[in-house]
Amino acid sequence: MQFQNTLTFAQQLDAEDILRKYRKEFYFPQIEGRQVIYFTGNSLGLQPKLAQSYVDEIMGDWRMLGVEGHFHADKPWWDYHERLAGPLAKIVGAEPEEVSVMNTLSVNLHLLMVSFYNPTKTRFKILCEEKAFPSDQYLLNSQVRFHGLDPEETIVEVKKREGEHFWRTEDVRAKIEELGDELALVLIGGVNYYNGQVFDMEGITKAGKAVGARVGWDLAHAAGNITLKLHDWDVDFAAWCSYKYMNSGPGNASGVFIHKKHLGNTDIQRFEGWWGTKKETRFLMKPVFEPMETADAWQISNPPVLALAPYLASLQLFEEVGMDALIAKRKRIVAYLEFILNEIAQAVEGSFEIITPKDRGCQLSVLLHGQGRPLFDYLMKHGVIADWREPNVIRLAPAPFYCSYEDMYRFGQILKDGILTQND
Repeated sequence: MQFQNTLTFAQQLDAEDILRKYRKEFYFPQIEGRQVIYFTGNSLGLQPKLAQSYVDEIMGDWRMLGVEGHFHADKPWWDYHERLAGPLAKIVGAEPEEVSVMNTLSVNLHLLMVSFYNPTKTRFKILCEEKAFPSDQYLLNSQVRFHGLDPEETIVEVKKREGEHFWRTEDVRAKIEELGDELALVLIGGVNYYNGQVFDMEGITKAGKAVGARVGWDLAHAAGNITLKLHDWDVDFAAWCSYKYMNSGPGNASGVFIHKKHLGNTDIQRFEGWWGTKKETRFLMKPVFEPMETADAWQISNPPVLALAPYLASLQLFEEVGMDALIAKRKRIVAYLEFILNEIAQAVEGSFEIITPKDRGCQLSVLLHGQGRPLFDYLMKHGVIADWREPNVIRLAPAPFYCSYEDMYRFGQILKDGILTQND
């Protein structure tokens, strides 16, 4: 399609959009009485209007039933989390028994590393990407120190090539092959938080397995954003947060994936708790842990159902729409945003460098040559909620559930006005 930088054309794209009705299913912040242009679904998704009723249902059951809500609520609390497994399995390409919901993302990665990072004297190294998200860096460093190892000698970073803003798959594979028998674990962010790059998860997983390493993925920016086939790719484990593209609310519960081949393995190392033991015998209070035969074996405590309620509400929308439709719109709306950025760059004789490679999800990271924080502040003041990263990168993530093509056009006009204002 030949794009046009006009309001009429943007509105035509919206009229053709089969997901346009879902925009009304979310609450938008407002600035000066007008809905914002919301580009930060990669940080915190908007609130689904359905979420309140799901929370209210639990509050009502608690009020009317007290402790009996665990078993006699309309959605009993003791297995509430199981309702999320089926929809999540479709989103991440898993079988339902391979998925569970518990804790938060970094907590889950720590727990999963207990199971899947078992260093020996000869096989102990961890491979990650250069400048991984800080929380991943912290957890890797602390896990390595916990095992009495030196992070400087143990953690190996795959670097970008000089002058480039992205990683090359061939460089990741080459580093895996170089480490060979020393490599214990590959743990990389499936979609990089800074530049929005989607890693070749299938190829990297295959390469890691070929040298005998375990492979896990941090899917914070991937789940609900891109096509995932964790089971088919033979990924050992993965974890993701739920509050970005899956709109579950700030700091909400994390999902985990553990490949089916590891389930039911009583020899696997794991930090264990009451809610991971078999449902059938859980209330017999047996002294010996009997793991669930699903990913729920990694659960430690009973799930916080008030937190899971908005997550379940959002997943209902995913069930209605399906990932194929979301990804189709994502590709089109991101392409239109890229077109708008290039059009505005020409109009103002400016220089925008999109540092996100073509392997991408919702996010475009834009390097604003010659511009600084004042331009970002101008955008925010005029109703564009985006994300600033030093030194001069703006991250823009048009989530397909609720962003419109008219948003992209309006953003371009505000961006152009902002640059012209700053240059006066």
